[in-house]
Amino acid sequence: MNAKNIAQFHLPGLFEFYELYKIFLPLFYEHREYFYDFCEISSIYGAPYDCIWGGGRVGFGDNDATEVFNLMKEYGISSRLTFSNSLIREEHLKDRKCNRLCKIFEAAGQSKNGIIVHSDLLLDYLKEHYPSYYFVSSTTKVLTDFKEFKKELERDDFSFVVPDFRLNKAFNQLKMLTSKEKNKVEFLCNECCFVGCKDRKACYENVSRKALGEDCEEHICRSPRASLGYVFSEAMKSPMFIGLDDIQNIYLPMGFNNFKIEGRSLGSAIVLEFLLYYLTKPEYRLNVREKIYLNSALDLF
Repeated sequence: MNAKNIAQFHLPGLFEFYELYKIFLPLFYEHREYFYDFCEISSIYGAPYDCIWGGGRVGFGDNDATEVFNLMKEYGISSRLTFSNSLIREEHLKDRKCNRLCKIFEAAGQSKNGIIVHSDLLLDYLKEHYPSYYFVSSTTKVLTDFKEFKKELERDDFSFVVPDFRLNKAFNQLKMLTSKEKNKVEFLCNECCFVGCKDRKACYENVSRKALGEDCEEHICRSPRASLGYVFSEAMKSPMFIGLDDIQNIYLPMGFNNFKIEGRSLGSAIVLEFLLYYLTKPEYRLNVREKIYLNSALDLF
């Protein structure tokens, strides 16, 4: 199949769902008949708990970084460190844990590893000290203005740019992008956030403050459906949801190939549903569920 017709998925939970991927990845590569041939796993992103450069969502993974690195290397998947804290200051740049992670993951295998970043201060530091990485402009920048989004695409610093999910259906503007720009766009497919939310930046900043260990009040989501938490069936009702049919029939023909699945703050069972929906043929979803549910090493709930 022509590479331009392949959907490259960027999946959540590099550290957070290591145990799930340790079971799922062998299935994906040893039983390709279970999965859509137009879908590939391009990267898995995340950050361990207590990681001050972390942002976007609070990481909770505690698996050994070397084990995580080796699993991704074994399957040729790009590891992406989620260092999207928006409030980094100079004194944070020397953090030993974050620098150690950078040193471990810079020794990439067949797939180059990346870092998702918000702060330009951190970006400059990473470019100087870890030049072997590629960089991804984080969705935590909340780029809802298309002109600002296009400026971000034009920056040579970034290999990929994740716009705010509210630009997902801006087709009249998206189709005018050049092929080079389209190759850098990475759409956030399954966001459950309220389309009319005006507090998204504040929400992300609250996570950044927590990651830095600052004493701050809990951000209270004012979405009409906030009490439900994340519900995939509700996310599917969003006008900005990008479903599998949309990917096949709209985005791939338009020249877009990169699709990000959110969910690293959720549970393994929900993330498994994302893997089933986006990657797995319907007739084989039960096979995949059984192989994962019946694995006694994994606690899905």
